[in-house]
Amino acid sequence: MTSQIQYQPTCDLKAMQARAKMYIQIRQFFAEKNVLEVETPILSQAGVTDVHLASIQVQRHLQGHKKTHYLQTSPEFAMKRLLASGSGPIYQICKVFRDDEHGRKHNSEFTMLEWYRPNMSLKELMLEVTDLLNVTLKHRFGEVRPTVLSYKHAFIDRLDLNPLKASVQELKDCCRRLGLNLDLGDDRLGYIDLLFSHFVEPSLGFDTPVFLTDFPHEMASLAKTKNDEDGELVAARFELYIEGLELANAYDELIDANILRARFEVDNIEREKLGLHIMPIDEYLLSALPNMTECSGIALGIDRLLMIATNQMKLEKVIAFPAHIS
Repeated sequence: MTSQIQYQPTCDLKAMQARAKMYIQIRQFFAEKNVLEVETPILSQAGVTDVHLASIQVQRHLQGHKKTHYLQTSPEFAMKRLLASGSGPIYQICKVFRDDEHGRKHNSEFTMLEWYRPNMSLKELMLEVTDLLNVTLKHRFGEVRPTVLSYKHAFIDRLDLNPLKASVQELKDCCRRLGLNLDLGDDRLGYIDLLFSHFVEPSLGFDTPVFLTDFPHEMASLAKTKNDEDGELVAARFELYIEGLELANAYDELIDANILRARFEVDNIEREKLGLHIMPIDEYLLSALPNMTECSGIALGIDRLLMIATNQMKLEKVIAFPAHIS
């Protein structure tokens, strides 16, 4: 007897129609602002070094030689090469890939909207994101007016703990008090992330969307660092949350190639300690950075935005074929 194989999509026709409508809205939004839509390769010879992101490796042949390349976790590196070449403001809607990410709000292949705004501050970018939300989510919420909350004050309000100053022991003690008994050794950022994911993130963005700003400086990634209002060193970045769901991640982009190379090298040292694959560094990106102007950039998950737009709790309700049936 032939076994029954599920061939139907996990989302319904209304979800597919909502996606098509959202693409039209996004493209019209950026066309009116003279932001150019671009397209860059999905495969690259270099990948992201971040220890928290796992790239998917692909074998392909170039001029008869077998090479290991990587499916993009973001189009960021290639888009910055365009910016450095004089593209002006640009955006892209594309597929991105992160290995072994599956669940209610994850899939290893998903759709990202990423855009870059030369000579635009993070505060100005927040206003532009708000405008986009008021186009794509107006049917559900009416006019949205996001609030701004620092990472530090989100922790203090909910856990009475300053994550920028807390010691490893203080973070461990807080975890134990709250019933989180996972032993992460001396991984300070690990404990911060554990507390954030369990007690801070789930509460964000229910009354109104929230821009969470000024992350711990160790979480700068490809963002600049700065001093906050209390003189504490923080990452110049923000994330957008609606109904406890992270939708977007934005940076005041680091354009110092020497600092970025050092960060990549530190990442790879940490990868080696953790037994992870050492990632080749993108020399094209580092060569391009000296020619980039000051810039703000943001990556927004379209699938998650569709979850909010259609009031769905599971990612599979807004994508046709998640990884387990693709």
